[in-house]
Amino acid sequence: MPQTALAVVDGRIATLGDDRTIRELADPATTVIDLKGAVVTPGLVDGHLHPVSGAELTHGLDLSGCTDLAAVRAALAAEVRRLAPGAWLHAWGLDPNVFGDRPVESAALGPVLDGVPALLQLFDAHSMLASPRALELAGVDGPRTFAQAAEVVCDADGRPTGLLLEDAAGELVERAAPQPTRAERRERLAAALRAMAAAGLTGGHAMDANGDSLDLYAELDEAGELPLRLRVAPWCQPGVDRDGLRALIEQQGRGGRLWRVDGVKLFMDGTIDNGTAWLEKPDCHGESTHAFWPDPAHYTHVVQELHWAGVPTATHAIGDAAVRHALDSIEKASHEGPTAARQRTAAVRPGTATARPRTTPVRHRIEHIETVPDEAVRRFAELDVIASMQPTHCCDFTRADHTDNWSRRLGEERADRAWRCRDLWDAGATVVLGSDWPIAPYPPLGVMAGARHRRPTRDLSSPPHNPGQALTALEALSAMTANAAHAGGEEQLAGRITVGHRADLTVLAADPLTTPATELADLPVLLTVLDGLPTHRTDSL
Repeated sequence: MPQTALAVVDGRIATLGDDRTIRELADPATTVIDLKGAVVTPGLVDGHLHPVSGAELTHGLDLSGCTDLAAVRAALAAEVRRLAPGAWLHAWGLDPNVFGDRPVESAALGPVLDGVPALLQLFDAHSMLASPRALELAGVDGPRTFAQAAEVVCDADGRPTGLLLEDAAGELVERAAPQPTRAERRERLAAALRAMAAAGLTGGHAMDANGDSLDLYAELDEAGELPLRLRVAPWCQPGVDRDGLRALIEQQGRGGRLWRVDGVKLFMDGTIDNGTAWLEKPDCHGESTHAFWPDPAHYTHVVQELHWAGVPTATHAIGDAAVRHALDSIEKASHEGPTAARQRTAAVRPGTATARPRTTPVRHRIEHIETVPDEAVRRFAELDVIASMQPTHCCDFTRADHTDNWSRRLGEERADRAWRCRDLWDAGATVVLGSDWPIAPYPPLGVMAGARHRRPTRDLSSPPHNPGQALTALEALSAMTANAAHAGGEEQLAGRITVGHRADLTVLAADPLTTPATELADLPVLLTVLDGLPTHRTDSL
């Protein structure tokens, strides 16, 4: 019997069958939606995104469409004309490639920003440019020392160039700018999540929980305004002490109907584009030589403590040295004997509640994995480490001819190892796809398309970057459905259209498995369903 229809009861798929069989189950209280031949997939899940910080970051001028300095200057000049006197200019999505061979510094944007306090986020969200007026208002007039790998970049005379690397440096200036009200932040988040549902997302793995993020999720959930199922991993910063680690462990399991804390996010390095990744050999500027954690051994210790407490970790590791150290740390933690593990857990958390009991193994993840050697690829499967990747970073921020900033910094050999989705998949690793929004756009069809064509979104006629690393249509879909469920330990509840699974569904105008990769991003999303209830519905249904 062809399965062309399904019935949902109490948020779960209750029956699969043909149209006639399913219609016969309906009574006057049943809501019937005729999909008119549309294609239903399991609900699409973004494996790596930042809803709260993204909603805040993307409130301002979008520079992501600017491909050269002239375009950036023109966009900034137009925005300055709209500003009230003394108001701050906020922008995001600035691509370092627009600077070409010039240093990334605010002088390149003068005189447009003369006298204007401005903060321009670079696309990687690990660096920003502050205008001279913004630096003045923040009292930043020279280098600073940080407990982590952050930097106020200065010239030979010790004067800030405007480039601020990593959060700790950026926060020095951000604190001087006016802050949005809580009500404004709540509405921005709600609007962003509604747009994600309209793009076909039913869930996401949120890789932060800064400030009052969890309270905002709780408020939206209780008000029935949370249109995505969210798995949240709070940050663990370098230098975390025993009390801080205990607090992260005790947060596990907190949540509501559609969100929960399940995991911890750590950073092993920064980014290749701004020279803060951790590479086994320096980049062409002699940079990217250090871990984000001043003491990488302490990172290893923290991963062990979290593993023994039953807490999965998600480690940002972009450079080859960072990926290797993360894999080494996970291997060391997972090979610890059970007796020693119990003793260590008791020593770390005396008298505290244990982490939420798990019904699945502790599945650790590594995020981004932008360049790795063969030996590291094999270890993902050997250690059962989730490979969480964002293919649109490769599509939109690098070039096939390696003339982009990322590739030039790495050199040909390492640039040829870019985003090895195919090699990781073939090695037996579980590959999960995501956007890393707001770093790249969140529409999941665009993410899947990028994993297949590996071409610049702005110009799909351009040659692909490392086309041999492309995924098939089925693999890309699985990486945002079944594999995402596996990464979250929910393979018995989600990721497939089968009886008993959650009715989290995405309905498309055509089959994503037969739609050409270069056309997939434009495929209409007709309906998005979460727990059996529509969160997005087009007028055509």
